[in-house]
Amino acid sequence: MGLFLCNKHYPQPFLCFLIFLIFNVVSVSGATFTFTNKCDYTVWPGIYGKPELGTTGFELTKATTRTFQAPTGWSGRFWGRTGCQFDSTGHGTCSTADCGSGEISCNGATASPPATLAEFTLGTGSMDFYDVSLVDGYNLPMMVTTSGGTGSCEVTGCSSDLNPKCPSELKVEGGGACNSACGAFGKPEYCCNGAFSNPDTCHPSVYSQMFKTACPKAYSYAYDDASSTFTCSGADYSITFCPTSSSSLKSAADSSTNNTKGTGLGSGSRGGSEQSELTNDAWMAYMATASGGSTMVSLLVVVVGFMFSICGCFVFPS
Repeated sequence: MGLFLCNKHYPQPFLCFLIFLIFNVVSVSGATFTFTNKCDYTVWPGIYGKPELGTTGFELTKATTRTFQAPTGWSGRFWGRTGCQFDSTGHGTCSTADCGSGEISCNGATASPPATLAEFTLGTGSMDFYDVSLVDGYNLPMMVTTSGGTGSCEVTGCSSDLNPKCPSELKVEGGGACNSACGAFGKPEYCCNGAFSNPDTCHPSVYSQMFKTACPKAYSYAYDDASSTFTCSGADYSITFCPTSSSSLKSAADSSTNNTKGTGLGSGSRGGSEQSELTNDAWMAYMATASGGSTMVSLLVVVVGFMFSICGCFVFPS
């Protein structure tokens, strides 16, 4: 809470209080999460975190978006459920990443592996931490982009469709998802538990390396921190399911097949058109938000300067 002072010679307490609100609301605004579905099918995003963001699960039809506001300090994860069948009362199940609630809302439950996860911890006056994780397996492409923040603020995620390239021993029946080695075999060396519960003993497996090659910025195993955790401050975040079109995904898969020897999930190098699309999307989003942010800052400076000249007040952070 800031320290609020006004010059006693000017009887405008309301204006001074308004300045106080402006500074404090801006400092605790948190982040906006925008979900976009570019898949050729409906996705049912799930939300797990505290405090709740108004819902814990919802339907997102093709080519639609939905936005949520999160406070500073929020920590949680997002994922996309697929192949869901819900009746008129909202009860049912999903074929991948189901949360087990039997409803569209997940009600405090998280995704059943395999699931592509986007994980966030919003700072309280400090950096946000975020990542996209394949540690619990993979079910659909998902990318995270930032707008309006400061810091590295990198694009991360997995834009490739890994299901067609999933090794047979990891493939989920029906082909709608790809297990992690831990989920498929349950061995400590794959799950990083027991004698393998620290970074000195738990190392990438041939399976996690397949995920890493296909999606270099996503977590591939439990201790894949160095290349998979990202930071940003004061940003808003976009979570996009199937960020590239079906034709682009097919092209990327064909390219991976041509450039990869042996079995596995494909090449880690994104195609030029795919990388260009991701870069352009991120740049356009940044420019739109940055422009709006600059306008807002300029407006605040003018308003604050005007009010200060009238009431002679100021706000000092505590």
